[in-house]
Amino acid sequence: MKIQKRDGRIVPYEEEKIIAAIHKANNEVAEEHRAEEGIIEQILEDVQAEDKSKLTVEHIQDMIEARLVEHNKYTLAKKYIVYRYQRSLLRKSNTTDESILKLIRNENKELAEENSNKNTRLASTQRDYIAGEVSRDVTRRLLLPEHISLAHENGVIHFHDADYFIQPIFNCCLINIKDMLENGFSINGKLMESPKSFQVACTVTAQIIAAVGSNQYGGQSVNVKHLGKYLRKSKEKFTAQIEEELGAELDAATKAKIVHMRLQDELRSGVQTIQYQINTLMTTNGQSPFVTLFLHIDEEDEYVEETVQIIEEILRQRIKGTKNEKGVYVTPAFPKLVYVLDENNCLKGGRYDYVTKLAAQCSAKRMYPDYISAKKMRENYEGGVFSCMGCRSFLSPWKDENGEYKWEGRFNQGVVSLNLPQIGILAKGDEEVFWKLLDERLELCYEALMCRHKALLGVVSDVSPIHWQYGAIARLKKGEKIDKYLFGGYSTISLGYIGIYETTYLMKGCSHTTPEGKAFALRVMDHMKDAAARWKEETGIGFSLYGTPAETLCYRFARIDREKFGVIKNVTDKGYYTNSYHVDVREPIDAFEKFKFESEFQNKSLGGAISYVEIPHIMNNLEALEELIKFIYDNVQYGEFNTKSDYCQECGYDGEMEINDNLEWECPQCHNKDHARMNVTRRTCGYLGENFWNTGKTQEIKSRVLHL
Repeated sequence: MKIQKRDGRIVPYEEEKIIAAIHKANNEVAEEHRAEEGIIEQILEDVQAEDKSKLTVEHIQDMIEARLVEHNKYTLAKKYIVYRYQRSLLRKSNTTDESILKLIRNENKELAEENSNKNTRLASTQRDYIAGEVSRDVTRRLLLPEHISLAHENGVIHFHDADYFIQPIFNCCLINIKDMLENGFSINGKLMESPKSFQVACTVTAQIIAAVGSNQYGGQSVNVKHLGKYLRKSKEKFTAQIEEELGAELDAATKAKIVHMRLQDELRSGVQTIQYQINTLMTTNGQSPFVTLFLHIDEEDEYVEETVQIIEEILRQRIKGTKNEKGVYVTPAFPKLVYVLDENNCLKGGRYDYVTKLAAQCSAKRMYPDYISAKKMRENYEGGVFSCMGCRSFLSPWKDENGEYKWEGRFNQGVVSLNLPQIGILAKGDEEVFWKLLDERLELCYEALMCRHKALLGVVSDVSPIHWQYGAIARLKKGEKIDKYLFGGYSTISLGYIGIYETTYLMKGCSHTTPEGKAFALRVMDHMKDAAARWKEETGIGFSLYGTPAETLCYRFARIDREKFGVIKNVTDKGYYTNSYHVDVREPIDAFEKFKFESEFQNKSLGGAISYVEIPHIMNNLEALEELIKFIYDNVQYGEFNTKSDYCQECGYDGEMEINDNLEWECPQCHNKDHARMNVTRRTCGYLGENFWNTGKTQEIKSRVLHL
């Protein structure tokens, strides 16, 4: 017989522990109230008589209490009940001590690797992590139903961002930067009026980004086209100044030249302000703001020419990079860049193709921007072209009271992800069992997501004035509740999923790239999509299916399942699960086929979808990169690029790096040691930190081999 502990562990049955527990209770009462050895033996016999392969600890304890009462041992039974209650309280106390101490001693490697944008050695970051550990603990023990907590711990689902659940804040958003810049706002009680120049607008935008990032836990996105108006204001200001100061002395051409020079200087300074402010400011959660700049050349915008100038400057500065503390130009982590491909710039003879060629050069050197196809997005979202939020989740279409589509000023309430391969493991190829388990676990996800939703109900605007009172999301009054923005599809709430490939292999014995596997995988996608649609219909809440970038979740689910079920070929043996619907990286498929194949899954995952391909030695394959960018426009809503080659950002060497005698990576051409390998960003699982290779050269190199 086995015993299931409260934490889910299965251990052998040991009757000595029952005897010890009753003897301990006996010692706490007078002799006439104690249980004799005969009673104890009867209790043991009753447990054995259950004749089950597995009993829970709680069931055995219930039996002991019942037998003591049957033998009129009421005082002893009461003492045993009190003892049991005290043990329960003890289990619910002091649960964060060790994890916090490990964090302070920098021994918590899981936390250190969880978010590569945070340095766990910094006091400011540790403060946020300490608060996060408390939040995670309180969430697990008190805020979530026990079965949801257990499902998370056992890798059935993943309740994202439990380290922030204790707070009344949401996930990610599209900032309504247009409203904030035009109508002003307040930070720390100080009024910020509408800017009169591009430089000031950029400074103010950076301040908005930092304030927003400090009051939510996910990413944010800003559409840079709204800065075009302020670049024109600067031009008008410079023109008036030159006319007033030198109007009678200079001809028109000379005055225009001076205005152009001043404007270009302002443009460079403004963009540099955004880039450096974002990378030097720290939000209150101990990291740079997780922000994405949306680069869309919208010809219906009256400031489109100014927008094009801003986008060009952003790309030029990103190609150049930013200097680290040693003066070496490196790729900044933020802001992320997302570039829109439209009819006017999709490399088919459009007016702005030259901007896209600059974007391709930037992708080749700095791995960004990512690319959105306006064509595919209009097909999928009723005509809308808008940015993903910082975490790459997408909004659903929503119209305001005037019947106009609204994208900016909306947000995501939170995410819960489903471990699909675990269902496949348990089903053992039986589809009837698979669909039954899938439905049961989707209901678990629904319950967990409703916990997210209910945590935001009743929240008042005062919790984050930058969001709710000053325009990032809304212009509510002080004390006003945010509830109306949680319903009707204004905000989304996301069902994530991991491992379509592994699940298909478990159920069909083949990849989802085969005809049989693809048919099954699309059925799974439709089933999840339909569940989210049904929840939305029943509740009025904007549920959506989200192909999450997953970060470390691909590894967490695989690790848990390997511990539970052992090594399974093509499933747990890899050490990771494949992200969402992605093709497994070992599949023999070229970049164009991969994009085309995954596009059929993207339009079923409209709460968030992303596909990537690898281009070996990307700096030497610019022509291939441009062909893929052109392909994205016609075939893929969201695409990005990766490379397998090392690349030195200082001298441009594109080849393997070396390890010197000091165990440092070093470029063999220019001997740059700091960022010779920075450009090799691995995005299979969303991990954006330092990458390691186990070269076998020395045992001293600590290697965490990330799957390419």
